[in-house]
Amino acid sequence: MNITTKRISALLIVFMFLLSACRANISRNGDGSLTVETTITQQELQDVITASIADPLVKNVTASLQSGYVLISGERQHLNDAGKTDTLTFRLDLGVSNGQLTSSISNAQLDGKPLEQNRVDNWNQTIDNRISRIGQKNQNSTLQSISITPSMVTMTWSVTR
Repeated sequence: MNITTKRISALLIVFMFLLSACRANISRNGDGSLTVETTITQQELQDVITASIADPLVKNVTASLQSGYVLISGERQHLNDAGKTDTLTFRLDLGVSNGQLTSSISNAQLDGKPLEQNRVDNWNQTIDNRISRIGQKNQNSTLQSISITPSMVTMTWSVTR
C-alpha cells in the first residue's frame, strides 16, 4: 500500500470519528495504528441506559457519574396503579475484556428488593452493545481502556488498518 493510500485511509478514519456523536482525540502511533480517545457525556450515557432498560414503566432515569463507576436511579410505575412508583437503583461498572467493553450491574434493586438476574443480564448486554456503538466507529478497533470521572466517560481505542 503506498503512502497516498495510507493517508487517505487515515483521513477517512479521522473523518468518521469527527462525524460521531461523541468527541474524539486521535493520535498516530509509530507502527501506523491510531489511538483514538472518545468521550461520552453524562447525558449521552443516561440516554443509552434509559434506552437499554427499555421498560415503558421506568421513568426519570438518572445516571450519576462517580469516580470509577456510575450510580443509576429511576422510578418504576406500578402496572395497575400509575400513581404509585417504586425506586429503581443500581451500580454500573464499565471495563475492558479482550478489547471489548464490559458492563457489570450490581446491587440492582426495586424499592430495596433485588431485581431478577435474567433482567440484569439482559441490561448488561444491551448497555455493552449501545455504549460500544457510541465509541467504536471502526470495525478494526479494539478497546484499550475506559475511565469514568464525575464529568465524563473516556474510552481509549487502538485502530489498525
